[in-house]
Amino acid sequence: MENPIGQAARLQGFVAEGDRPTARRPSATYAALDLGTNNCRLLVARPIREPGNPSGENFRIVDAFSRIVRLGEGLGQTGRLSEPAIRRTIDALQVCRDKMAARGVTRSRLIATEACRAAENGAEFIERVREKTGLDLEVITRETEARLAAEGCASLADSAAKSVVLFDIGGGSSEIVWLAAGAGVPGAERIRHWTSLQLGVVTLAERFGGAEVSFSQFSAMTDLVEAELQQFLAMASREERCQRFHLLGTSGTVTTLAGVHLDLPRYDRRRVDGLWMSRAEIDAVVNRLRRMSYAERSQNSCIGPDRADLVLAGCAIFEGIRRCFPSERVRIADRGLREGMLLELMRADRSFA
Repeated sequence: MENPIGQAARLQGFVAEGDRPTARRPSATYAALDLGTNNCRLLVARPIREPGNPSGENFRIVDAFSRIVRLGEGLGQTGRLSEPAIRRTIDALQVCRDKMAARGVTRSRLIATEACRAAENGAEFIERVREKTGLDLEVITRETEARLAAEGCASLADSAAKSVVLFDIGGGSSEIVWLAAGAGVPGAERIRHWTSLQLGVVTLAERFGGAEVSFSQFSAMTDLVEAELQQFLAMASREERCQRFHLLGTSGTVTTLAGVHLDLPRYDRRRVDGLWMSRAEIDAVVNRLRRMSYAERSQNSCIGPDRADLVLAGCAIFEGIRRCFPSERVRIADRGLREGMLLELMRADRSFA
């Protein structure tokens, strides 16, 4: 039986040159794994060409996995990843490894973000993952995180808008990107400015409270986000806006808001990804969530007990962004870093040629 290290090397494309499957063969299968402060997510996909798509680039998802692991739980207080969080995360990564092996993945990229960047024992954790699972995680920079978010989501921006503000609210950090116009142009090439706030739903909830959030606590979180955005706002103020300017949001926060807004009996990505929401609709759903008790949020099918203590911190980050960049509409994206990684891998292999 192949050992985990050899299996992981094969999964990540590290095979003998003569044995390397070319991306243009029908069997080429790609994987993208995003290990964040709160979630562990995997996508496995194969490239396809879409004649109606401006770029012609797309992929078909053949497998997916998502689990809330809370890797960054307590990190803000201790500066370290805790042993229970590490064990939960390694369990999830083993599932990902097995899924990639079962699907015959030929190329992959496996990334870790803010929790591993910030933790004193981040490097130790990466080595432990390698020993236990055979997976070699890449701790990416905040700039790379912003670029991948743009790659994954830019296709949802209004093609007639001269500029769009993309935001990705994470567990330990939040990336904000100013995108210029450019339908059919890769997202990374449209970035004019970007910033990364060391504020996420986990860090804010642990600092201000998440289960029961008072009016003053919510206001304090929103004020903090607004203050942290002032330098980015000053840079972006020189950029041109138009009447079609809008926000483009990706993350569990905005997809949860969309699900609650639609009163979905259970979360449905097909109804959420690409949804347009007006300013009034966002106001209404945020106020609705703020009036809910922790128990009510836990029982909501689009929130659940795993997100009930985090969703209001996410709403506060969203409110801070909306204050700085007022917009009459927001587009919701149930896509992001993983999709960005898949597109970059497939382009590098000329899979769409």
